[in-house]
Amino acid sequence: MKARPYLIALVLIVLVAGLLVVFRTPSNDPAKQRETSPEAAVEAGAGAGDPYYPTDGNSGYDVTLYDLAITYDPGAKQLDGVASVTATATSDLSRFNLDLKGLKVSEVKVGGQPAKFAQEGDHELVITPAAPLAKGKPFTAVIAYGGKPTTIDDASLGRSGWQVSSTGGAFAAGQPHSATTWFPANDTPRDKSALKIAARVPDGWTAISNGLEGPVTRDGGWTTFNWSEETPLATYLATVAIDKFEVVRSQLPNGTPVLDAYAPGTSAAKKPIQAQGPEVLAYLETKFGPYPQRAAGSIWVADQIGFSLETQTRPIYAAWADLETVVHENAHQWFGDSVSITSWADICLNECLASYAQWLWLEKEGTDLDQRYREGVEQRRERSSFWAPKLYDMGKGNEFRGVYDKGLMGMHALRKTVGDDVFFKALQSWTAKHRDGNATWPEFEDHFKQASGQPLDGFFKAWFRDSGIPGDQYLLPVGVRR
Repeated sequence: MKARPYLIALVLIVLVAGLLVVFRTPSNDPAKQRETSPEAAVEAGAGAGDPYYPTDGNSGYDVTLYDLAITYDPGAKQLDGVASVTATATSDLSRFNLDLKGLKVSEVKVGGQPAKFAQEGDHELVITPAAPLAKGKPFTAVIAYGGKPTTIDDASLGRSGWQVSSTGGAFAAGQPHSATTWFPANDTPRDKSALKIAARVPDGWTAISNGLEGPVTRDGGWTTFNWSEETPLATYLATVAIDKFEVVRSQLPNGTPVLDAYAPGTSAAKKPIQAQGPEVLAYLETKFGPYPQRAAGSIWVADQIGFSLETQTRPIYAAWADLETVVHENAHQWFGDSVSITSWADICLNECLASYAQWLWLEKEGTDLDQRYREGVEQRRERSSFWAPKLYDMGKGNEFRGVYDKGLMGMHALRKTVGDDVFFKALQSWTAKHRDGNATWPEFEDHFKQASGQPLDGFFKAWFRDSGIPGDQYLLPVGVRR
């Protein structure tokens, strides 16, 4: 995500509240009975384990596919959907939860049989199947739901989640939450899965989503657009955008399909920017390794939302987005999308690296990054507010403070500390090692310590774990000293 510049320091993430309960099936083994007492079940299943957002996501199962069939009427602003969620139980479950915000569920089936369900708290859908689900066994839950989707109001970034566009359509984007405003999900980056969408809209409208474009069908005044993203994605990276788009199709040199969608009134200004997208990806490949996605492209909306977002394969760009934003969001296809965070405390893995990609692009264009870095240090040396944010484990609500500016300077300092050869080889081995998976910031530190053979604990503590300006030995590595 790239926020509008004047919003970066103010970002606040709103914690949604709800209650999650996942019960295991009873057992005759006294030890297992102790493990599966109501108190133990609540503790084991209350969220996916993120300390900042303890009710987000759910334990007890692992999703492999969201297969969504949605109908959206822009005039009525009504969304109706059927979500088929295929998962594997990781515990014996007598009931389980999904996350869904603001939409009403009308029917649930599990394994083809009707299941009991209840919507509790702010976003919990509690499902009780007709028969317990055995650990290790796959199952499919089919949920019918509908209503007028809600948005999530953020004090600094504005509206996120499902948003009605100024051009009459709608789009879904936001982090850390957005998916649950339009489909039931296990809303945690830890549970990545494939995605299929059949989006039905009135004739004349177009629905754009992640991944590869499928067949388009028309029936009785409605058009259905089919999309498939086989590369596992985190739920907040799923999107659908509905508008009277101008759609441009092309290919990367290796044949990867590219689809760019321009909302009414955006194409004249944004086509020249997006035309450089293939060049951006080709350059980033030289720094980060092979492009890790099956498709590429963009969705340009006409709205002055507070951010652009790296929705997988096809970022959503706000009306203010520029070429550096395109560089930033495409860098996320490696850092954030392919290699996803484990917890929101790890967000520097996404934003610090994507922000540094902007500097790398400037370097390609002739900017002396060492000089830019030295000037940045001198200009900000006395600005305690600039150095105050922690870049790792920064605390809930502070995830997006510092990562765009202090974070990119920290990455340049790391590069100059270990040297260019080690730095870029380590980034490429990092993206290869964790491709399509999850990682943590401590793992990143260990990766660079091993790659460099240097004791970097002091460096990482000064720049990323502590608040305040780093000491001069870390602030001005040998590589940038005059």
